Amino acid sequence: MTIKFGTDGWRGVIAQDFTFENLEKVTLATALHYKRHKKIGNGIVVGYDGRFLGKEFAERVAVVLANSGIRVKLSDKISSTPMISLLTKKLNAAAGIVITASHNPPRYSGYKIKGEFGGPAFPETIDKVEEQLAQIIQSKKEITLKKSLSTLAAEGKIEYIDMTKMYLDDIKKKFDIKMIKDSGIRIMHDAMYGAGMDVLTQLLLNAVQIHGEFNPSFAGTNPEPIEPNLKELMLKVKSGKFDLGIATDGDADRIGIVDEKGNYVDPHRVFSLLLKYLVEEKGLRGEVARSFTVTDIVEQQCEKYGIKLHTTPVGFKYICQLMNEKKIIIGGEESGGLGVHGHIPERDGIYLGLLIAEIIIKRKKSLSELIKELEAEYGKRFYKRIDHHITQKEKIQIMKRFKPSLKEVAGIPVRRIETIDGFKYYIENGWMLVRPSGTEPLIRYYAEAENIKKVDKMLNWAMGK
Repeated sequence: MTIKFGTDGWRGVIAQDFTFENLEKVTLATALHYKRHKKIGNGIVVGYDGRFLGKEFAERVAVVLANSGIRVKLSDKISSTPMISLLTKKLNAAAGIVITASHNPPRYSGYKIKGEFGGPAFPETIDKVEEQLAQIIQSKKEITLKKSLSTLAAEGKIEYIDMTKMYLDDIKKKFDIKMIKDSGIRIMHDAMYGAGMDVLTQLLLNAVQIHGEFNPSFAGTNPEPIEPNLKELMLKVKSGKFDLGIATDGDADRIGIVDEKGNYVDPHRVFSLLLKYLVEEKGLRGEVARSFTVTDIVEQQCEKYGIKLHTTPVGFKYICQLMNEKKIIIGGEESGGLGVHGHIPERDGIYLGLLIAEIIIKRKKSLSELIKELEAEYGKRFYKRIDHHITQKEKIQIMKRFKPSLKEVAGIPVRRIETIDGFKYYIENGWMLVRPSGTEPLIRYYAEAENIKKVDKMLNWAMGK
């Protein structure tokens, strides 16, 4: 049996791979690694999202940690990944653990480790936890839990805390909430049945929420804030005359944005819009980090501003590491996960939604006008991503087609190739990328160009159509 941490934590199908038995082994491995941590006296923070058995899985994690002599701060209800990251840092804890499979389908659950700094644990930390895990699996010893949850809670080894309140208190210090309320901006939040439910509406009482009830099946969709999953939000924003639509994923660390006309604004445009605002309006100076899948418009922006740009493999843990080492103004991924200087080195959908609202208010322009302004400066771009679900064997076979020596894609000359994570083929005014997922049996195909025909042409070619 192998339990492998992928791009962002360990994920598995509930009752098949993600079982209480396997979870105990992963948690024990985490405990053995962190027992030597300088902050272990302050314990480990544990939380969970709205997936099936999330609460019970989180409680089992707490019991394993507490039986290993580690104090636990356990969330008293569903909590987002940014909440656990923030609280790990604020409570000076050794680490944070989140039971979540983020945007994955409902049958999945997962286990994310957060570092003391308030972001994804560094790759070398994950490697050490995996080393401990391999030894536990090899020993085939049963894990015995001498004390129960109720006993450990009574002894104060496990303490339930209200993470939502602590998170909201922090956000109120970072934004002028009164200014946002007084502006009269109308915001609709699609919580996607995820951990962002009832968070934005507690900050802004006039915000309207949809899909904010507990539903572990996510009403049959993946809680990923991408265009195909946001049709209802797009329709309601337009018909209800809202100024902004915000969607957050299963654990509320990613964001999807809809403008006042009901149009989906892809994460590339969101990234560029935020970078423009942070540099030109807020006057921030520093560096920028992006994952391999992000638009090359960010390259043009960094050249214009004289800012150093770092490009990383996919996985926010790489960006987080840079945010801890350097002054990164903004770091992010194509998937809608962005971290901004002044908050935590972590993605946070609610924080980003408020920042977009702030831009609309301060710039006195609608979101569609702000996007037009961006396009006037850097050119119009169209983008699409296709997720192709296949078997592991098919995944290996398909990837053999793509090489670092291809001279053209779909008959379009290739100008340069990068292989940081998959194969990225740059063409004039665009690119195409093919990469296997690190957490699921699928291949992702990405393309960006000046017109949608060219995007579709490249994607169809890549998929052998």
